Amino acid sequence: MSATLSTLAYLVASVLFIFALRGLSHPETSRRGNMFGMVGMAIAVVATLLRPGMSGTGIGLVLLAIAIGGSIGAMLALRIQMTALPQLVAGFHSLVGLSAVCVAAAAFYAPESFGIGTPGHIHGGSLVEMSLGLAIGAVTFSGSLIAFAKLQALMSGAPILFKGQHLLNAALGILLVVLVIAFVATGSAGLFWLIAILAFALGFLLIIPIGGADMPVVVSMLNSYSGWAAAGIGFTLQNLLLIITGALVGASGAILSYIMCKGMNRSILNVLLGGFGTDAGGASASGGAAKEQRPVKAGSPEDAAYIMKNAGKIIIVPGYGMAVAQAQQVVREMADLLKKEGATVEYAIHPVAGRMPGHMNVLLAEANVPYDDVKELEEINPEFAEADVAYVIGANDVTNPAAKTDKSSPIYGMPILDVDKAKTVFFVKRGMSSGYAGVENELFFRDNTMMLFGDAKKVTQEIVQALQR
Repeated sequence: MSATLSTLAYLVASVLFIFALRGLSHPETSRRGNMFGMVGMAIAVVATLLRPGMSGTGIGLVLLAIAIGGSIGAMLALRIQMTALPQLVAGFHSLVGLSAVCVAAAAFYAPESFGIGTPGHIHGGSLVEMSLGLAIGAVTFSGSLIAFAKLQALMSGAPILFKGQHLLNAALGILLVVLVIAFVATGSAGLFWLIAILAFALGFLLIIPIGGADMPVVVSMLNSYSGWAAAGIGFTLQNLLLIITGALVGASGAILSYIMCKGMNRSILNVLLGGFGTDAGGASASGGAAKEQRPVKAGSPEDAAYIMKNAGKIIIVPGYGMAVAQAQQVVREMADLLKKEGATVEYAIHPVAGRMPGHMNVLLAEANVPYDDVKELEEINPEFAEADVAYVIGANDVTNPAAKTDKSSPIYGMPILDVDKAKTVFFVKRGMSSGYAGVENELFFRDNTMMLFGDAKKVTQEIVQALQR
């Protein structure tokens, strides 16, 4: 393939990637968006293999790598549970970051293979690109590993804080910039690895103070970092498509992070600098001392079915508990039965419900819930006061009134779904444990709340059975 045809193929692939992002912006067009992305990637891979200068040995090695990676990816895709997707995405981000570090190292030690100079005499511009790709890639790698560990419960989801944390992060950030400048000026191998080590440490320190309730924004932020790392290495490889694709991923991830921060009433600057959603003074993530045990009203699925059967408007609030129980199908079945009884049924989605952006939307789409029934926070919140029933199925932190009343809470200031304004609230939960942010939910103790203890799928199935009698 000539250089002109290769460039044209890259341009077509880039356009398809833009269409993919556009399609993924709405559940109704998300399947089409995925198809655009897959076709674009196929074109990109073929065009890369047929680029001028690619030897038979090189093509064979690339195909071998694709076969190995593709087999592992296919196996994971077939086996992965929906609840584990957030940590899988974090794991993928870590691999992108590590790839950027490896490519930067290869370019540094074999610059002639990349057309950027010779050992000890690498072009200045290439050193800038290389160091940026190295630094961002290393931050992405270590930060994504911490996010994976928190999501997989290999370490505590609560913020890990210590005195002077933000000052240390700021100092390391400044030192990293100084090292990059020195590396560009000298091309020293020692400085190259100092940048890598410092960036690995900075990625670790930026993510450990972030609480579990804020993980969806972390996943989005790391997605953005991985894109910028890829773009930086694209310059080193002189690969136009990698630059464009990395910039698209980086920009879209940054925009999504900003939108989610706005939805949570957080500062985007705090996300970028670490310590997001935490008290820099070292306050506990639990929002203070443990509260005394208070009585709650516990009900049965039959009680819920009776009240819901006589309700005119019902709002279902899905959360991570629904994902864990894989209850989305039976929830939709319950909604269909209630609609037959003449009730209006809608779904309320919080922007950070679940463990990754759009987690609940994906689950509901999997259950073929009509898109028109799914409402975002701003649209649905005024309707809770008119609702006869709010059915909360495993959504904890995003329904907690403490976000409005308790200034010591790590979720204070985060907009929540106004579930407490409904006439009756049914809260499906296995027990009285706190949410992922480690905060006790004040909604449990409200007079209009009835707890339905048990597995979300089993409880909802029993409600469906009661409705059918």
